[in-house]
This record gives sequence, C-alpha cells and structure tokens, in this order.
Amino acid sequence: MPSLARRPFSYRTLALALSLTLTAPLLHAEDVPDAPDATKVKNLEGVQSTATVTGDGDSYTTRTPAGATRLPLTLRQTPQSVSVVTDQQMKDFNLTNINAVLDTTTGVNVERVETDRTYYSARGFDVTNFLVDGVGLPFANGQQEGDLDTAVYQRIEVLRGANGLLSFTGNPSATINFVRKRPTADFQGDIGLTVGSWDNRRLDVDLSGPLNASRSVRGRFIAADQDTDSYLDRYNLRKQVLSGIVDADLGSSTLLTAGVTYQKNKTHGGMWGALPLYNTDGTPTDYGRDTSTSADWSRWNIADTRTFVELTRQLGNDWSLKASLNYRRIAEDSNLFYVYGTPDAQTGLGLYAYPSAYTSNEKQYVADLYATGPFELAGRRHELVLGANWAKDDVRQLSSYGEGIGTPLPPLTEWTGNYPEPPFDASYGHGDFHIKRKTLYGTARWSLADPVTLITGASLVHIEQYGENYGVPSNYGKTETTPFVGLVYDFAKNYSAYVSYARLFNPQTQTDDNHKVLDPVTGANLEAGVKGEWYDGRLNASFALFRSRQDGLAEYAGHNMATNQDYYTGINAVSKGYEFDVSGQLTDQWQISGGYTQLGITDPDGHNVRTYVPRRMFRLTTSYRFDALPGFKVGGTLRWQDRIYRDQQAVALDGSEIFTRQGSYAVLGLMAGYDFGQHWGTTVNIDNVTDRKYITSLYWAQGFYSAPRSVMLNVRYAF
Repeated sequence: MPSLARRPFSYRTLALALSLTLTAPLLHAEDVPDAPDATKVKNLEGVQSTATVTGDGDSYTTRTPAGATRLPLTLRQTPQSVSVVTDQQMKDFNLTNINAVLDTTTGVNVERVETDRTYYSARGFDVTNFLVDGVGLPFANGQQEGDLDTAVYQRIEVLRGANGLLSFTGNPSATINFVRKRPTADFQGDIGLTVGSWDNRRLDVDLSGPLNASRSVRGRFIAADQDTDSYLDRYNLRKQVLSGIVDADLGSSTLLTAGVTYQKNKTHGGMWGALPLYNTDGTPTDYGRDTSTSADWSRWNIADTRTFVELTRQLGNDWSLKASLNYRRIAEDSNLFYVYGTPDAQTGLGLYAYPSAYTSNEKQYVADLYATGPFELAGRRHELVLGANWAKDDVRQLSSYGEGIGTPLPPLTEWTGNYPEPPFDASYGHGDFHIKRKTLYGTARWSLADPVTLITGASLVHIEQYGENYGVPSNYGKTETTPFVGLVYDFAKNYSAYVSYARLFNPQTQTDDNHKVLDPVTGANLEAGVKGEWYDGRLNASFALFRSRQDGLAEYAGHNMATNQDYYTGINAVSKGYEFDVSGQLTDQWQISGGYTQLGITDPDGHNVRTYVPRRMFRLTTSYRFDALPGFKVGGTLRWQDRIYRDQQAVALDGSEIFTRQGSYAVLGLMAGYDFGQHWGTTVNIDNVTDRKYITSLYWAQGFYSAPRSVMLNVRYAF
C-alpha cells in the first residue's frame, strides 16, 4: 500500500537503540550467538554497492542496478533469470521469514522436511548458496536450520542458474542474495504489531536516520520479537531479532559501514524427522494435520550472529574499491525425539523411540576485496571487475544419544508426547571439520556494438576440507576454474535476447554411508531467453530456456540408525525446461509478480530422478489500489505445483514396491489493507483460504502436513 508519511524524531533515540544492539550479543554470549550482515542505503557518488537488485517504493520490481556479476546491470541487461521480492511485497503479505518469501518466488520449491529444517530447490536442484549483499558461504549441511527472519532485509533476490561469479562455485539451481536495510540520511521509523492464528504475536521496530548534525554518520536499528504456537501439537516458537548498522562518511570519497545482526530462535516441541508416510501393507498413512512426533520436552535453540565491516573508496574516473570483512557464528543446542519404524495399518503399532541431544557450533569468516570501473578500448566504453575472496568455515558438532533407544511407542493417533526425558549418555558421535576457500575472480562487460554486449568472467577457486566427520577423516583439496560467458542483444526498444554458459564445480559436504565426503559436483549450465522492459523499467518480464548437467550430485539415500546420521549417494542428472517471469506495474494501481516453470530431470539413461521435485510450478502475487477509495488495497497470492511422488525403497508385506504420492495442489492467500491518514495503516492476510491439506515435502521418506487456514492482522505506525 502507499508508503506512510514520516516525521522527524530525535537522533538520540536512534543512537541509544544502536548502542544497545551492538552490545546485545555480548549480553547473550552464554546463549547462542547470531551473525554479521551488511547493507547500505546511502552510496557515495560513483561508488556501486554490491551487485544487488533493489525494490523501489510500492513496486514489486526493481529499477536500480542489479547484479549477478558485481557489474551495474539492470534486470534486462543480466543474461540470466532474476526475480526480486521487494520490501513492499514482504509488508503486503506478511512475509516475515525466508520460507514465506521463497514460496512466492518463480521457480523455487520450499522443502519443509521438519518444523525447523528446510531445503530449497530451483530448476530441479538444491539451492545452497545464500549470500548477504553478495558475500557468503554455502550451507555447511545443505539446508536452512531454524526460522530465518526477513525484518533486516530491504529485498531478496533470486538469480536462477549457475552463479559462479558471486558464489564462486557453480550451482545450476539458484543463488539467494539478501540485501540489508541501510541507514538513511533522513529520520524515519516504523513500528508494527501483528496478531493472528495460534496465538501468534509479533512486534517490529525499524528506526533510521543521522547520528550527528552534519549527517555524516547515520544509523539504523531494527528489532523484531515473535512468539507463536502452532497448528502442530506441542510446537511453540519464540524468535528475537536485533540489528544495528552505522554508516560514516570518511571525507567526500570514502564510506565506512559496520553492523551486527543477532537472531535467536527457541522452539519447543519441534519435530526431528517427521511422520511415517506408509504402513507395512504399503497403504499411505493418514493422520490429522496437527499430528507431531515430538516429545513434550523436545527443544531446538539456535542463535545466529552476523557482524560485518565494509570500506568503500571512490578512486576517481568512476572507479571504486570495496573491502569487506564478515563473520558469522551459528550455535545450536537441542534435545530431540525421533520416531522410526513402519506402523501396522490396523493397529498403528510398529514405531520406536530415538531420543538424542545435539549441539553445533559453526563459525564463518569471509574477506572480500574488489575494484570496479570503466575503461576505453577500440573507441568503446567497457566495464571491469577484479577481485579476491578468502573464506573459512569451521564446524563442530556433537551428538549424544539417549537411553531407551528402540522403546516401542503407541500409535501416533494416541501419541501425546508424554515420554520421559532420558539421560543423553548412551553413546556419542561428533564431527569436527573445516573448509577453506581462496578465490581470484574477474568480470568484464564488453560493448561490442550499440545493441550488443558480451559479459565474460571466471573464478579461480581453491577449496580444501579437512577434519573428521563422525569418526571418518574428511579430507580433500581441489583447484578449479569456473568460467562464465553471456551475450545480450537489444533487438528492439523494449526487448533483448540473451544466452549464457557456465561451467559447474560445486564441493559437497554430504557423506555416504561410510562417512566419506562425496566428490565435488561437476557439469555445465546453458541458458537462453528473451527479456522485456516497459514503462521506464517499472514492468519487467522474461522467458528462459535452460539445460543443466550435474555429475556426482548428492542425493538423500537413507538414515543410518547406528550413527543416527543421514547418508547420501552421488547421482548424475540433467535438468532442462523453461520458465516465464513477470514483475512490476501493470497500471498505476496494479502491481504483479509471478511466473511459471516447467522442467524435467533425468539420469543418463533417461529415467526420471528427484521425483519429489514438482515438474510444473506457478506463482502469482498481485495487489490493486483503488482510486475511488484512497488508501485501500486488496491483493492475493496463488502458488500451484504439479503432483510429485517418492520411491520409498521399501516393499510391502505382499512384496510390492512402496511409493508415496502427493497430488497437485494450489494454495490461495488473500490480503486487504487500509491506510488511516498519514501515519497509521493496517493489513489483514488470510493464508490457505481453501484449507488445502497436503504433505509439505517428499524430500525425505517422512513428512508432515501443511498448515490449515490462518489469519493475521498487522497494524503499523510510520513516522
């Protein structure tokens, strides 16, 4: 809805809030810490921020430079498919966590395997590259653990296809880039209160502005606090977010930025694993959607601390130099209850207990330095990026297994979570491994002719891993070059055609049943398409054809009960298909964002693989503002996916193979909002309007059911 008017307030309030934020992680050091992130709202003239897509005002698209390459490219100039979820979309539809955001994004499938663990896929393959302002490391374990909040981000970009130039390792799925909210030159603030189904309560505070009279120092403070129960039995989430960022102008050509973000999740009654999906006779199970396997003492606490420092220097002649240091710590502490076995179709018996305690401490360090600017050659102006990156990831994990493993359980239809919490001293397992990455990278945009540009680039990457993974050495080292080339041809005023190619090299941390780390993935990614841009960039659309080949890709193969660890096998797979994406302003009142994806995934023999990934997906987010009713807005979301199935690699009592199937389904959401004058506004969101019940994921052999219809009410005050 239209942005609410703002009025100034004293910068002393903001300075106090920032000081509390910067010291908060120290006060919580004994809990579990949070990590670093950088964002800037005010850029020095001639200094380009990290390659990002920005969302402007009420728009559902971007008009400012985007980037897969650290070059100042618009969506139309980028030879890959890019989607952006803007701050306005997140506010309109109450998208307060990354799962909700990616549910609305073209081509992305959100695999909710547990209450507090999620995988993501795009173009048929897992998404593991999550960056913040273009900098970061892949997931150490291949998935997002905990509910990642979006309060501190201005927009979220999804670049589909291989992005070896920013992630430095090619992955043909997608790269998710979070763009931080940055301090502003003028005072502004937002306070929001949200209440909803299952006693969901949330408070948001966002304050920004100058910290001195000359405005050479600016700050931003963000806080969020959420406490919610769930449709699932026994589940509760308490989530707290604190963030502080300071910009300081060190003269007319240098900008220093520093910040810290701390997020703490405390969950009670979370599931470890999920529901069995088939009975011993091969028939599918059918539980109430509130059914949970958790014990009443189950908990999973995660603290994520991110800190960062950036220095941007204008060198003259439109050249700039940017250096950044990033540190992230993820600390986890959990007592969990896993249920295994196959129930009898008549009695529901046949399930057993597996209690366990788990701690993890992961520390990430990333340093990045690059220069960017134009140069002249053969009478034409070109652009160049040269940089170096160093990163390290230290992971330490400890699993402590509880007494009573194998205790028979009642049927899940009678399960109340009443199970005595045991001492976790039956046996132990641990992992202690380290990943180092050193990278040199370069990108150039060559102006071959007025309508034709060529983008070339490459990353020279050396990656090594060493340590021990649950008793087995986990050591390897590899140096690879990942090249990228893209060509863009502006064949009409509003249209461009493009083609791009990238080689793939993607180290993996997954292990096989012998705890041996799988070899890196290799392959290639090819994409071609057409893009359109109208109304001075306020409406963007694209159509893309793609083909990706991955050799040695990790595929979930089972769970080792002796070590209580998942294990994987390497497969060869080819994904090919097409997608359409549109975002922006259809009229002055009508915003839209969405797209359609269709793909196939096969092995070298032409057999379907990864059949739990939907082959067809549709996403739509839209809103309309009425001229006749100033301040009033309505909208909706729709996501649809094709049927999926999973070969359970098991046989029924009669010897037949067991498959779990989930039919195609659509989930509808509705929104209505109204601004009361200049400062107050309210929004009502209804999710899953038709109350559709479905299994959230078949990524694993177990699964659980979707949330029923829910309602959220948000009231905001802007000043």
